[in-house]
Amino acid sequence: MRTKQVNLLITLVAVALFSFSCFCIYRITQTNNRLINCRNHILEFKENMLHLRNKTEKNSQEMMKVLNRIKYEITKRENLSGNLVAQKADILNKNETISNTFEDLKFFFPHIRKEGRIYPDVIIGKGKTGVSFALGISTVNRGNYSYLKQTLTSVVSRMTLSEEKDSVVIVSVADSNEDYLHSVVKMITRKFKRQVRSGSLEVISIPAFLYSSMLNAKHLAEASQKLASWRIKQVLDFCILMLYAQPKAKYYLQLEDDIIAKEMYFTKITDFVGNISSNNWFFIEFSMLGFIGKLFRSEDLTHFVRFFLMFYKEKPIDWLLNDIFQVKVCDTGEDLGNCIKRKKQIRIRYKPSLFQHVGIHSSFPGKERYEKKI
Repeated sequence: MRTKQVNLLITLVAVALFSFSCFCIYRITQTNNRLINCRNHILEFKENMLHLRNKTEKNSQEMMKVLNRIKYEITKRENLSGNLVAQKADILNKNETISNTFEDLKFFFPHIRKEGRIYPDVIIGKGKTGVSFALGISTVNRGNYSYLKQTLTSVVSRMTLSEEKDSVVIVSVADSNEDYLHSVVKMITRKFKRQVRSGSLEVISIPAFLYSSMLNAKHLAEASQKLASWRIKQVLDFCILMLYAQPKAKYYLQLEDDIIAKEMYFTKITDFVGNISSNNWFFIEFSMLGFIGKLFRSEDLTHFVRFFLMFYKEKPIDWLLNDIFQVKVCDTGEDLGNCIKRKKQIRIRYKPSLFQHVGIHSSFPGKERYEKKI
């Protein structure tokens, strides 16, 4: 009986030990799994942090590239702006006289006295100055008809390279039609690339505010009023172009946008001016038609312009050109023959004409002209 009790006790102890062993093994296994999971989480976190660091470094590098690019562009623009300011200041210093002359417009036209600096908009130009000749061409929209390309081709192509270097051709777009301005700029930049690059060909635009209230001729009938306004504007167009061209060259040659220059015209003008024995001339005519082919000393342009502006509503500009002789040359009560003789001495005419007028359709709407000079 005692033996059975002992055996039972041993069995119970063995079962208890086995159960405890199983429990311990379970707990150890469970702990190991937790440790493995924890290690896996640590490794995953470490990998994420490494990836985040790499991504941050990459973003930082990209950000630095962007910042450096922005810094470069700002520096570049500051340098460019500085150069333009310096260049503009240099041009303004050279053009101090002409700027003052443009300010004189405020004396004749009260409505622009509140405006700031009066000056045309330079659309194409490199501020070329110090040349012998400036050639001015004023152009307006003629609707479906245009002679400007033909005119410029003859004027530019019939210069030698040295003559082109010693001159500047100025196209003044005296038209408020933006589409026409854009078409002129497009044509010139495509057709005359070399001249544009060298600064030998410029395009300016006259601000519209200069014309407001200047073109009134209300005392006339409607048809006459339109014609009078057109003539008034034409005088103003020429005056502004002459003032702009004045500081650029020693001489100024007035042309129009519907003419053809003859072969070697520029060489003939240069030779003729250089061989004039007297320096007492007022201007030289290389065409007898209208205001075409008139050569002035640039230093005299201010006097001409002021005279034109005093009487711009009274007569066309070529008529005013005749009147200025009467005022400056002829004395009151003087014999007409003596006056005419003196006028011939200072108003020199070159023959034959170096320019042919080809424009049939006038810049005045509906008007046609057939005058030509060869």
